[in-house]
Amino acid sequence: MVQDIAPKFLHNEYQDKAPTQESRVIVFSANGALLKGKEGEWSLPQKKEVLSGQECQYAFCVDEEEYYLLMDYRPNKTADEYKILNADFIKMHTVRAKARRELCFILYTAYHLFQWYRDNQYCGRCGSKTAHSEKERMRYCPACGNMAYPKIAPAVIVAVTDGERILLTKYAGREYKEYALIAGFTEIGETAEQTVRREVMEEVGLRVKNIRYYKTQPWGIAGNLLIGYFAQLDGDGRISMDNNELSCAEWVDREKLKDMDDGFSLTREMMRAFYENKILEV
Repeated sequence: MVQDIAPKFLHNEYQDKAPTQESRVIVFSANGALLKGKEGEWSLPQKKEVLSGQECQYAFCVDEEEYYLLMDYRPNKTADEYKILNADFIKMHTVRAKARRELCFILYTAYHLFQWYRDNQYCGRCGSKTAHSEKERMRYCPACGNMAYPKIAPAVIVAVTDGERILLTKYAGREYKEYALIAGFTEIGETAEQTVRREVMEEVGLRVKNIRYYKTQPWGIAGNLLIGYFAQLDGDGRISMDNNELSCAEWVDREKLKDMDDGFSLTREMMRAFYENKILEV
């Protein structure tokens, strides 16, 4: 999956430090991330290549390589502003499809942080300007003392199975058009297992049993921690699809899942696990 970058390692602890001129800087706009080079061979610009005078915030490091966020929240930034040879803003879905895994993980994780910094410039309690802690990744309000930490939203991914078949779906109104599994956010007062039951019922009108945890995946592009579950159909398998959420929901035979794994997402790995019969029915 995207986070599998071993033998390299993400060090996500906060450090109060400034970039050098050689440090890698991540620049986001509404059109994606600023990348240099040819498609599939992209790299991130260095501090000396981005606009002078712009604030940069330490994000994390991978092994010894440090990465910084350019704290420019304008959505309409263009590559022309940076005067970097052969550089452009690349959409995140293109990055997913074309970039090497390590760069994908760096950008997805950095975007999670970027959104948090962007959305917490002002206090959600009193509206005053916030400041950054010198000791940890936290913004605080000097006026009322409110503290804000990066938010991580739990969401479930559910593979509903029935013998030799699995339930596959496609999202309605989204850029991603490939097969997916049932998914949804955990609501207040719910366990993740209760979320599984509710989301399956809401999206396809089915009941499930024997809910079994599989694996998690950080999904920084949406600020999520994805929690993967397998569950068996309980009773009637007739689908009643929520057309607002889904454009397609259908039972698919196991053998048709060959080569579904894209090496990137928890969803696709779970499809492969079912295809290879690694998930035992209870």
